[in-house]
Amino acid sequence: MKSSRDDKKKRGPSPLKKRHKYLFIIGGVMSGVGKGIATSSLALILKSKGYKVNTVKVDPYLNVDAGTMNPTEHGEVFVLESGLETDQDMGNYERFLNCPLSSHDYMTGGMVYSTVLNKERNLEYGGKCVEAVPHVRDEIIARYRLAGEKNGSDISVIEIGGTVGDFQNALFIEAARVLKVENPDDVGFVLVSYLPVPGTLGEMKTKPTQNAVHQLSSYGVQADAIIARSKSPLDTKRKEKIAASSNVTVQRIISAPDVESIYDVPLNFEKEKVGSVILDILNLKDTKPANLTQWKKFVQKIKSSSKEVRIGIVGKYFDTGDFVLSDAYLSVIEALKFSAAEVGAKLTIDWLNAKDFQKKGASLLPLSRYDGIIVPGGFGETGIEGKLRVIQFARKNNIPYLGLCYGMQLMVVEYARNVLGLKGAHTVEIDPHTTHPVIDVMPDQKEVIKNKKYGGTMRLGSYVAKLKKGTLAYDAYGTAEVSERHRHRYEVNPEYIAQLENAGFVFSGVSPDGVLMEIAELPKSMHPFMMGTQFHPELQARPLDPHPLFTAFIKAAVKKQK
Repeated sequence: MKSSRDDKKKRGPSPLKKRHKYLFIIGGVMSGVGKGIATSSLALILKSKGYKVNTVKVDPYLNVDAGTMNPTEHGEVFVLESGLETDQDMGNYERFLNCPLSSHDYMTGGMVYSTVLNKERNLEYGGKCVEAVPHVRDEIIARYRLAGEKNGSDISVIEIGGTVGDFQNALFIEAARVLKVENPDDVGFVLVSYLPVPGTLGEMKTKPTQNAVHQLSSYGVQADAIIARSKSPLDTKRKEKIAASSNVTVQRIISAPDVESIYDVPLNFEKEKVGSVILDILNLKDTKPANLTQWKKFVQKIKSSSKEVRIGIVGKYFDTGDFVLSDAYLSVIEALKFSAAEVGAKLTIDWLNAKDFQKKGASLLPLSRYDGIIVPGGFGETGIEGKLRVIQFARKNNIPYLGLCYGMQLMVVEYARNVLGLKGAHTVEIDPHTTHPVIDVMPDQKEVIKNKKYGGTMRLGSYVAKLKKGTLAYDAYGTAEVSERHRHRYEVNPEYIAQLENAGFVFSGVSPDGVLMEIAELPKSMHPFMMGTQFHPELQARPLDPHPLFTAFIKAAVKKQK
């Protein structure tokens, strides 16, 4: 392998003349212990100290984006304003920082390799032998730098997915190491590691974390700080044991025990003076205390709410062995939390499998116990008849209903079948030969489907919608125009819009040209709150800025109790 000094000569002088800072977050021992939340929390704290921060998620897998991955295996797909389909951690970043992220803030192994291969095909390497080092590695470095430049930030907080030792992570860590070699005062590394408490021993063990530190060192990277995840807080003895074997001072070993809510994490970190630790690592001035006042108020709202509101989410992405995978609907859950806190309600969510309601003889009466029902987005025919039965029950029994994307399309199908009397009405996604295609494929999508070009080809990203006055949607937003994020191929068929509206159905939000139906609802004279959105409002819900449609839904659910 060529030395980093030789590679530096080839790339020329370091471009970090503005002293941009990079903080890399790397996992150790095991995945799923909160690396994404740690990244979000560190970014929030640094932002609250007056620094401009951008966050970057690195997913080493070879998918070009997250759009084609199974939600039950990978969790939800989070769509950016640009339309890029990303990992769910990007949603956490946006929620904690209360700002939208760009396509430059997300990177996959597939993106990197496809870019390198395209350059090779276009002779951009001048006929050289293209190799992982330096070409792939340098493409990664270029993307690290570009994210900071495009955001105009002071600090880039970069999470490398997976854990240290994963084969596919090596080049991403190597790229970070080269940045550190070239600019030692401007790059820092934080290892997020887990300290287990074996049931038979009852004692917190530090050895796995010590081994993770040593494994990271084998890449030529020294951890500057360790976030020690555990069931309970670390005592001084454990911190000293880790420090003695890792060359990390006790002051830079951060106790991160399990907390009641992920939104408690920044507050817990600040008790450990994490902000000051990170600024010291990055050689930045620590002149301003972290201002987390509004964040504390939000957390207190969640904890002080006592008026219970029970919401049933009827989905299909729950089947994963003996477990319920709520990550498939993560943004929906968080959006409900934010609005419940805003209203002062204590949220209880029940997961309802749509397939249970389409079984022969299945009773819908248990749905009466819910103050509100949501049918979220999804694809395919699994559980669809069960969802339609649930929607009909909510409509006929005045239970507040919110349909998201597929949930709106099925709301249209249910109304067409049971109110308009259009027997067999359906979406062509499920029944291409239906006699009443009330939901049809977008014209520009037909060629895409024909050629099986599925990745990144849906209607993706932010689009404007015009709202009609006097509707639930207009009252909730308080404005005549909104911009929301989409992820779908199918739309309400224009041929059926007049029939639906003549039967009382209201399309309260439409595209600027009036062709695409964005929001559907029933008037208050027919139902207290029955609404569906073609877009995904949950993607723009924030702890400090709850989404107005979710807040309106929760208010309706609370009112139902009375």
